[in-house]
Amino acid sequence: MKELCAMSRNELSALYEQTLAEYKRCQSLGLKLDMSRGKPSKAQLDLSAELANMVIPPEAFISDGIEARNYGKLDGLDACKKLFADILGVRPGQIFCGGNSSLTLMYDTITKAYTHGMLHSDLPWSKLDKVKFLCPSPGYDRHFAICQTYGMEMIPVPMTDEGPDMNVVMSYIADPAVKGMWCVPKYSNPTGITYSDETIHSIASMKPAAKDFLLMWDNAYCIHEFEGDFVPFIDILSECERYGNADMVFEFTSTSKVTFPGAGVACFACSEDNMTYMKKLISAQSISYDKVNQLRHVLLLKDREGALAHMRKHARIMSEKVNAVIELLDEHIKPLGIAEYKKPTGGYFISLNVMPGCAKKVFTLMKEAGVVMTTAGATFPYGNDPQDSNLRIAPSYPPIDELRMATQVLCTCVKLAALEKLAN
Repeated sequence: MKELCAMSRNELSALYEQTLAEYKRCQSLGLKLDMSRGKPSKAQLDLSAELANMVIPPEAFISDGIEARNYGKLDGLDACKKLFADILGVRPGQIFCGGNSSLTLMYDTITKAYTHGMLHSDLPWSKLDKVKFLCPSPGYDRHFAICQTYGMEMIPVPMTDEGPDMNVVMSYIADPAVKGMWCVPKYSNPTGITYSDETIHSIASMKPAAKDFLLMWDNAYCIHEFEGDFVPFIDILSECERYGNADMVFEFTSTSKVTFPGAGVACFACSEDNMTYMKKLISAQSISYDKVNQLRHVLLLKDREGALAHMRKHARIMSEKVNAVIELLDEHIKPLGIAEYKKPTGGYFISLNVMPGCAKKVFTLMKEAGVVMTTAGATFPYGNDPQDSNLRIAPSYPPIDELRMATQVLCTCVKLAALEKLAN
């Protein structure tokens, strides 16, 4: 098969008619398929069925001298803190265990910055004329939604194969109004990029003009390999500490894609000084989070090795689905030279860059054929993809047969949008 750019007008016209007929056939199927969000599938949820059926005898609710069923221990059970600390490579005293959602903890951290300021703030951010935040893009739409909630000025930072373009980052942090940066450092959402050691060193050693600069390190996919062995990762807290920036970073993770997204455990990790400051603020809103659920997770996962063994079961499911998508893209799209993508080795998404000016069209064609994707543009601040090119594929939730069908529809829509653009 030729690349589209090498085809004659007659060849393009014939391919257009063929693709349009295929698209109309897709529409006639009456599909109702959804790959818009990175939700675990039923098979993945079933891996943690023991959580829902776990019977804990009364004496086992005592964990390190703490009664899990009662009030108290604001920062979480010591056993749960140790579990997360071992996974992230930090000290247990740097861990705060919350409820099921790391997004809630991220939102709450930004909220604290606005209502009270961070540890080194002169004023709460709500008292400032302008707050700017760096947003590596394409990135996670829910990070951008938090910024929009508080009226921050979001500054897109291009992503490279090594992580955020650090030359761009360095140029912006000289502005004291730039108060922070979002990062998904391992198997980044949606690109699947893992930050290089050099990029992490560069981030950890930054000297922002804002002394209360907040590095929001969303390590959501820290143990989410689906190809190959577990890949160890630099501990950002130690790295920041090494460069005199111990209080600059808050790291977040959860068991949302390890056990049950709706009934997991989330945590943040930070310096001991930040922990003292945050616990004082959080104590006004909560006496403790769900320690019984924390205990259940400790009993299920046990330790770091137990968590990794559990994730290898997830990997078998995820790898089959990612491979199915990549195989169809390789077969139907790659030979035409109309899109760019890379096969990720972990995380939850595949980033697809279609022909510039076509992403919104592909999204609309998909929707009209009965397949829902993440909205085109959602991976950029304000929903503004300057190239109108990026689409996020979330392959985890649909059963494999539905996923293949949805991907085939996607391939048809990508071709049709490209052919229509070339015709104009």
